[in-house]
Amino acid sequence: MPIASVNPATGETLQTFDALDASGIEQRLARAEAAFLGWRATPFAARTDLMHRAADLLDQDQESLSRTMTEEMGKPLVQARAEAAKCAKAMRWYADHAEALLADEHPDPADVADAGASRAYVRYRPIGPVLAVMPWNFPFWQVIRFAAPALMAGNVGLLKHASNVPRTALAIEDLFRRAGFPEGCFQTLLIGSGAVEGVVRDARVAAVTLTGSEPAGRAVAATAADEVKKSVLELGGSDPFVVLPSADVDAAVRTAVRARVQNNGQSCIAAKRFIVHTDVYDRFLAGFTGAMGALRVGDPMDEATDVGPLASRQGRDDLEELVEDARAHGARIECGGGRPMGWDTGWFYEPTVLTGITPAMRIHREETFGPVATVYRVADLDEAVALADDTPFGLSSNVWTRDEGEQERFVRDVQAGGVFFNGMTASHPALPFGGVKRSGFGRELSGHGIKEFCNVTTVWIG
Repeated sequence: MPIASVNPATGETLQTFDALDASGIEQRLARAEAAFLGWRATPFAARTDLMHRAADLLDQDQESLSRTMTEEMGKPLVQARAEAAKCAKAMRWYADHAEALLADEHPDPADVADAGASRAYVRYRPIGPVLAVMPWNFPFWQVIRFAAPALMAGNVGLLKHASNVPRTALAIEDLFRRAGFPEGCFQTLLIGSGAVEGVVRDARVAAVTLTGSEPAGRAVAATAADEVKKSVLELGGSDPFVVLPSADVDAAVRTAVRARVQNNGQSCIAAKRFIVHTDVYDRFLAGFTGAMGALRVGDPMDEATDVGPLASRQGRDDLEELVEDARAHGARIECGGGRPMGWDTGWFYEPTVLTGITPAMRIHREETFGPVATVYRVADLDEAVALADDTPFGLSSNVWTRDEGEQERFVRDVQAGGVFFNGMTASHPALPFGGVKRSGFGRELSGHGIKEFCNVTTVWIG
């Protein structure tokens, strides 16, 4: 895939970039290694000051950076602004909390006395340059939620961003440079996917984190394992959105629409499978279908637009194939189901609701990365739990119920990295984020995320 910025609303190529050659990659790896030796000894107060400066610059440049995101991957401009604001918030959160999160841990002296220690403690130390292989769908947020904790922990960052968002990737590097971070602390590598293995294998790279597809995650994790290096993976999701009889159905409908079409439906943690108890199924389906069908599809730069284009032609084509396969196997199209009228250019797809889904359909097992929802009717709680878990993924889940017993059942039995009751799944800097099963392993954000790329060092003093 060429390293090119292509406007998905028009198909116009905005700018192309030459990929780094072997010499260029070597220069940046050497720079990262040198930067780490100094950065790891930088006091927390200095790191905090620089991270706050970067957050302030992000706020100042919010409009231009938001427009770059929208031009490169098609998210509505209003949502791009919200993404930029969220990034600045996370940067400040880690700036203010990293030192406490990584404070030395001191066990009770009595607990280590029989080990012959007069004193012992645990210290969290940085490990070195960390490679981040990041996706295009949240081109700023996915990077910042790695970069802010990694830099505050004393590591340095190397970013291999998706090849269709190079301008955003370079803007992030420039942001940290302008904030005053030392040269080499954060660098963008404009390379294709074929060059990733060599970077992972380089002895100067200490670890790798990837957000993206399952095949990409398998490949990168296998290489990291072969080199005995730490990896963190956040892969796909097919999150359930369960609505039970005690739910506020009207609120569930409103949230379901946002949960399905956020970021034009291109989110790992977007709700994708809507599992509704038979007692409220008809009411929910009518409201959900009507609201989805009323969404405005159009130019993502227009602030009245609800749903913009898919980020790539291939993504739109893949989504069409899933819907057509479901249709061919008997699924019912409640609304949408095709390309919107009046948009002959760009990679648009209508907000779509499907019912009558069976295991024979690909869409029952595969992730839908676009504004397409599948709705299932279930007879009771047991069927709802079973269907929620009937997926190879386990990123997050949404459950609408006021019954505390039902809530506890889902916390106990649903295999997912998160369970959100009576609300929409979201990521927040203070809460760990990640999944199980084929959604990956490890955690980002919170104290768990900052410690993923630390050397947990036992210090024993006799």
